[in-house]
Amino acid sequence: MNDPESQFNKSKLIDPFGRQIEYVRLSVTDKCNLRCFYCMPKGFNNFEPPANWLTFDEIERLMATFGQLGVSRIRLTGGEPLVRKNLAELTARLSRLPGINDLSLSTNATLLEQQAEDLYKAGIRRINVSLDTLDDERFLNITGNGKLPCVLRGLTKAREVGFEPIKINMVVMKETSLDDYEHVLEYCMENNFTLRFIETMPLGTPGRDASAQYLSLNSVKQRLDKKYNLVPGLMMGGGPARYYRINGTQYKIGFITPISQHFCET
Repeated sequence: MNDPESQFNKSKLIDPFGRQIEYVRLSVTDKCNLRCFYCMPKGFNNFEPPANWLTFDEIERLMATFGQLGVSRIRLTGGEPLVRKNLAELTARLSRLPGINDLSLSTNATLLEQQAEDLYKAGIRRINVSLDTLDDERFLNITGNGKLPCVLRGLTKAREVGFEPIKINMVVMKETSLDDYEHVLEYCMENNFTLRFIETMPLGTPGRDASAQYLSLNSVKQRLDKKYNLVPGLMMGGGPARYYRINGTQYKIGFITPISQHFCET
Protein backbone atom coordinates (compact mmCIF):
# COMPACT_ATOMS: atom_id res chain seq x y z
CA MET A 1 0.00 0.00 0.00
CA ASN A 2 1.35 3.40 -0.96
CA ASP A 3 2.23 5.79 1.83
CA PRO A 4 0.38 9.11 1.10
CA GLU A 5 3.06 11.15 2.87
CA SER A 6 5.79 9.42 0.87
CA GLN A 7 3.92 10.13 -2.36
CA PHE A 8 3.48 13.77 -1.30
CA ASN A 9 7.20 14.18 -0.69
CA LYS A 10 7.91 12.97 -4.23
CA SER A 11 5.53 15.47 -5.86
CA LYS A 12 6.71 18.74 -7.35
CA LEU A 13 5.10 22.03 -8.35
CA ILE A 14 4.99 22.01 -12.16
CA ASP A 15 3.40 24.83 -14.16
CA PRO A 16 1.35 24.27 -17.37
CA PHE A 17 4.53 24.73 -19.44
CA GLY A 18 6.30 21.89 -17.67
CA ARG A 19 8.59 24.12 -15.60
CA GLN A 20 9.32 23.20 -12.01
CA ILE A 21 8.58 25.99 -9.55
CA GLU A 22 11.52 26.42 -7.18
CA TYR A 23 11.10 30.05 -6.11
CA VAL A 24 8.50 31.69 -3.85
CA ARG A 25 8.06 35.34 -2.95
CA LEU A 26 6.69 35.68 0.58
CA SER A 27 4.98 38.96 1.48
CA VAL A 28 5.22 39.28 5.25
CA THR A 29 3.21 42.53 5.32
CA ASP A 30 1.48 44.89 2.90
CA LYS A 31 2.51 47.92 4.98
CA CYS A 32 5.25 50.28 3.82
CA ASN A 33 6.89 53.22 5.56
CA LEU A 34 7.39 55.09 2.26
CA ARG A 35 4.83 56.51 -0.19
CA CYS A 36 6.56 56.27 -3.56
CA PHE A 37 4.21 57.92 -6.05
CA TYR A 38 4.56 55.17 -8.66
CA CYS A 39 3.54 52.54 -6.11
CA MET A 40 1.09 53.99 -3.61
CA PRO A 41 -1.42 56.88 -3.60
CA LYS A 42 -0.52 59.73 -1.26
CA GLY A 43 -2.40 59.39 2.02
CA PHE A 44 -3.24 55.72 1.41
CA ASN A 45 -3.71 53.86 4.68
CA ASN A 46 -6.01 50.97 3.81
CA PHE A 47 -3.59 48.26 4.89
CA GLU A 48 -4.57 44.79 6.01
CA PRO A 49 -5.04 44.68 9.81
CA PRO A 50 -2.21 42.79 11.55
CA ALA A 51 -4.81 40.45 13.05
CA ASN A 52 -5.33 39.07 9.54
CA TRP A 53 -1.65 38.45 8.82
CA LEU A 54 -0.35 34.91 8.85
CA THR A 55 1.42 34.18 12.12
CA PHE A 56 5.04 33.03 12.12
CA ASP A 57 3.83 29.49 12.90
CA GLU A 58 1.48 29.57 9.90
CA ILE A 59 4.17 30.98 7.59
CA GLU A 60 6.65 28.34 8.72
CA ARG A 61 4.12 25.57 8.11
CA LEU A 62 3.27 26.94 4.66
CA MET A 63 6.90 27.36 3.59
CA ALA A 64 7.71 23.87 4.87
CA THR A 65 5.03 22.55 2.55
CA PHE A 66 6.53 24.48 -0.36
CA GLY A 67 9.91 22.99 0.55
CA GLN A 68 8.45 19.49 0.36
CA LEU A 69 7.14 20.36 -3.11
CA GLY A 70 10.57 21.29 -4.42
CA VAL A 71 10.80 25.01 -3.63
CA SER A 72 14.34 25.85 -2.55
CA ARG A 73 14.42 29.66 -2.71
CA ILE A 74 12.35 32.15 -0.72
CA ARG A 75 12.39 35.93 -1.08
CA LEU A 76 10.93 38.00 1.77
CA THR A 77 8.97 41.00 0.50
CA GLY A 78 6.23 43.39 1.53
CA GLY A 79 5.10 46.13 1.47
CA GLU A 80 8.31 46.85 3.31
CA PRO A 81 9.25 43.60 5.08
CA LEU A 82 11.43 45.31 7.70
CA VAL A 83 8.38 46.93 9.30
CA ARG A 84 7.24 43.43 10.36
CA LYS A 85 8.37 43.00 13.97
CA ASN A 86 10.89 40.27 14.75
CA LEU A 87 11.56 39.49 11.10
CA ALA A 88 14.93 37.95 11.98
CA GLU A 89 13.14 35.38 14.15
CA LEU A 90 10.97 34.33 11.21
CA THR A 91 14.02 34.25 8.92
CA ALA A 92 15.87 31.93 11.29
CA ARG A 93 12.91 29.55 11.36
CA LEU A 94 12.69 29.50 7.57
CA SER A 95 16.43 28.92 7.17
CA ARG A 96 16.12 25.69 9.16
CA LEU A 97 13.44 24.19 6.89
CA PRO A 98 14.50 21.11 4.89
CA GLY A 99 15.04 21.90 1.23
CA ILE A 100 15.23 25.67 1.65
CA ASN A 101 18.77 26.72 0.76
CA ASP A 102 18.43 30.33 -0.37
CA LEU A 103 16.81 33.22 1.54
CA SER A 104 16.78 36.72 0.11
CA LEU A 105 15.14 40.06 0.93
CA SER A 106 13.64 42.99 -1.00
CA THR A 107 13.67 46.23 0.98
CA ASN A 108 13.79 50.02 0.76
CA ALA A 109 16.65 49.85 3.31
CA THR A 110 15.35 52.67 5.51
CA LEU A 111 15.42 50.29 8.52
CA LEU A 112 18.26 48.10 7.31
CA GLU A 113 21.03 49.67 9.37
CA GLN A 114 19.39 48.47 12.59
CA GLN A 115 18.45 44.99 11.34
CA ALA A 116 21.16 43.95 8.86
CA GLU A 117 23.35 42.04 11.29
CA ASP A 118 20.48 40.06 12.83
CA LEU A 119 19.06 39.20 9.41
CA TYR A 120 22.42 38.00 8.15
CA LYS A 121 22.91 35.81 11.22
CA ALA A 122 19.38 34.45 10.69
CA GLY A 123 20.22 33.22 7.20
CA ILE A 124 19.55 35.91 4.59
CA ARG A 125 22.46 36.33 2.16
CA ARG A 126 21.14 38.33 -0.80
CA ILE A 127 19.23 41.63 -0.80
CA ASN A 128 17.57 43.89 -3.36
CA VAL A 129 17.24 47.57 -2.44
CA SER A 130 15.08 50.22 -4.12
CA LEU A 131 17.04 53.41 -4.78
CA ASP A 132 15.91 55.80 -7.52
CA THR A 133 18.25 58.75 -6.93
CA LEU A 134 21.17 60.04 -4.85
CA ASP A 135 19.68 63.52 -4.60
CA ASP A 136 18.11 64.18 -1.18
CA GLU A 137 15.37 66.50 -2.42
CA ARG A 138 14.41 64.26 -5.32
CA PHE A 139 14.42 61.20 -3.05
CA LEU A 140 11.96 62.97 -0.74
CA ASN A 141 9.80 63.95 -3.71
CA ILE A 142 9.64 60.36 -4.99
CA THR A 143 9.10 58.63 -1.66
CA GLY A 144 6.90 61.23 0.02
CA ASN A 145 8.65 60.95 3.39
CA GLY A 146 11.92 59.08 2.91
CA LYS A 147 15.34 60.15 4.15
CA LEU A 148 18.13 59.20 1.77
CA PRO A 149 20.92 59.10 4.43
CA CYS A 150 19.05 56.29 6.24
CA VAL A 151 19.09 54.20 3.07
CA LEU A 152 22.78 54.84 2.38
CA ARG A 153 23.72 53.92 5.96
CA GLY A 154 21.65 50.75 5.63
CA LEU A 155 23.50 49.80 2.46
CA THR A 156 26.86 50.46 4.07
CA LYS A 157 25.91 48.24 7.01
CA ALA A 158 24.66 45.49 4.69
CA ARG A 159 27.99 45.46 2.86
CA GLU A 160 29.90 45.38 6.15
CA VAL A 161 28.03 42.36 7.53
CA GLY A 162 28.58 40.39 4.33
CA PHE A 163 25.45 40.37 2.13
CA GLU A 164 26.37 39.29 -1.40
CA PRO A 165 25.18 40.21 -3.92
CA ILE A 166 23.53 43.52 -3.07
CA LYS A 167 21.35 44.61 -5.98
CA ILE A 168 20.09 48.17 -6.40
CA ASN A 169 16.80 48.63 -8.26
CA MET A 170 16.41 52.08 -9.87
CA VAL A 171 13.06 52.96 -11.44
CA VAL A 172 13.65 55.08 -14.53
CA MET A 173 11.41 58.13 -15.01
CA LYS A 174 11.17 60.90 -17.60
CA GLU A 175 11.83 63.60 -15.03
CA THR A 176 15.00 61.89 -13.80
CA SER A 177 18.12 63.81 -14.73
CA LEU A 178 20.21 61.84 -17.20
CA ASP A 179 23.19 62.55 -14.97
CA ASP A 180 21.38 60.80 -12.11
CA TYR A 181 21.68 57.44 -13.88
CA GLU A 182 25.42 57.85 -14.04
CA HIS A 183 25.66 59.05 -10.43
CA VAL A 184 23.83 55.96 -9.17
CA LEU A 185 25.92 53.73 -11.43
CA GLU A 186 29.17 55.23 -10.15
CA TYR A 187 27.99 54.79 -6.56
CA CYS A 188 27.13 51.13 -7.23
CA MET A 189 30.45 50.47 -8.94
CA GLU A 190 32.37 52.01 -6.03
CA ASN A 191 30.53 49.76 -3.56
CA ASN A 192 30.33 46.63 -5.73
CA PHE A 193 26.51 46.78 -5.83
CA THR A 194 24.75 45.40 -8.91
CA LEU A 195 22.59 48.12 -10.48
CA ARG A 196 19.35 47.21 -12.25
CA PHE A 197 17.28 49.77 -14.13
CA ILE A 198 13.50 49.22 -14.20
CA GLU A 199 10.94 50.80 -16.51
CA THR A 200 8.09 52.66 -14.81
CA MET A 201 4.89 50.64 -14.94
CA PRO A 202 1.80 52.47 -16.31
CA LEU A 203 0.02 52.83 -12.97
CA GLY A 204 -1.90 55.91 -11.92
CA THR A 205 -2.14 57.47 -8.47
CA PRO A 206 -4.36 60.42 -7.50
CA GLY A 207 -2.64 63.69 -8.31
CA ARG A 208 0.27 62.08 -10.12
CA ASP A 209 0.12 59.66 -13.03
CA ALA A 210 3.06 57.26 -13.05
CA SER A 211 2.30 56.29 -16.65
CA ALA A 212 3.29 59.83 -17.70
CA GLN A 213 6.75 59.08 -16.30
CA TYR A 214 7.34 56.09 -18.57
CA LEU A 215 10.67 56.10 -20.41
CA SER A 216 11.98 53.21 -22.48
CA LEU A 217 15.21 51.80 -21.10
CA ASN A 218 16.61 51.78 -24.62
CA SER A 219 17.48 55.47 -24.28
CA VAL A 220 19.25 54.89 -20.95
CA LYS A 221 21.16 51.91 -22.32
CA GLN A 222 22.26 53.89 -25.40
CA ARG A 223 23.56 56.74 -23.24
CA LEU A 224 25.48 54.40 -20.93
CA ASP A 225 26.75 52.34 -23.87
CA LYS A 226 28.44 55.38 -25.38
CA LYS A 227 30.36 56.05 -22.17
CA TYR A 228 30.96 52.55 -20.80
CA ASN A 229 30.86 50.24 -23.86
CA LEU A 230 28.35 47.61 -22.69
CA VAL A 231 28.58 44.01 -23.83
CA PRO A 232 26.04 41.20 -23.13
CA GLY A 233 26.60 39.45 -19.81
CA LEU A 234 25.00 36.84 -17.58
CA MET A 235 24.18 36.79 -13.87
CA MET A 236 22.72 33.97 -11.81
CA GLY A 237 19.22 34.50 -10.47
CA GLY A 238 15.55 33.91 -11.08
CA GLY A 239 14.61 37.42 -12.11
CA PRO A 240 13.72 38.99 -15.48
CA ALA A 241 16.73 41.33 -15.88
CA ARG A 242 18.86 41.33 -19.01
CA TYR A 243 22.46 41.93 -17.99
CA TYR A 244 25.28 43.78 -19.72
CA ARG A 245 28.90 43.97 -18.64
CA ILE A 246 31.05 47.09 -18.79
CA ASN A 247 33.71 46.10 -21.27
CA GLY A 248 37.09 45.48 -19.66
CA THR A 249 35.56 44.89 -16.21
CA GLN A 250 33.47 42.26 -14.44
CA TYR A 251 30.83 44.84 -13.45
CA LYS A 252 27.30 44.05 -14.70
CA ILE A 253 24.24 46.26 -15.18
CA GLY A 254 20.72 44.86 -15.43
CA PHE A 255 17.77 46.18 -17.45
CA ILE A 256 14.21 45.14 -16.53
CA THR A 257 11.83 46.06 -19.36
CA PRO A 258 8.20 45.04 -18.67
CA ILE A 259 6.91 47.49 -21.30
CA SER A 260 9.41 47.90 -24.13
CA GLN A 261 10.65 44.29 -24.18
CA HIS A 262 8.25 41.79 -22.61
CA PHE A 263 9.94 39.04 -20.62
CA CYS A 264 7.02 36.91 -19.39
CA GLU A 265 7.67 34.14 -21.94
CA THR A 266 11.05 33.44 -20.33
